[in-house]
Amino acid sequence: MNLLMFDNPEVVSDFVQTFIPIFRIGLLIVITICATILIISTLLQSSANPAGSSAIMGGATDSYLSHNKDNSRDGRLKRLTMWLASIIVVSVVLYFLTGIWLDFPQA
Repeated sequence: MNLLMFDNPEVVSDFVQTFIPIFRIGLLIVITICATILIISTLLQSSANPAGSSAIMGGATDSYLSHNKDNSRDGRLKRLTMWLASIIVVSVVLYFLTGIWLDFPQA
């Protein structure tokens, strides 16, 4: 059974042998860059979490600052962290799927 369902298996093998390894190297570069930026953005975030402590103490944090927290530096870093983590997950899944595709026996 041919993976791409082409009639000519040489077309598939040439594609797999040339494009997929280059694509996998590109994915490794993307994962490395995103992981480095993810570590830096995580370290730059503030460690104080007033919402957690107020929930324990029973205090309310309904202030102007808490309403606009997403526009602050910590809010932007939090969004950046979520985006980078998503990119890393998708890249790792693609990396391993292309590895399975590369090891797939040709008919």
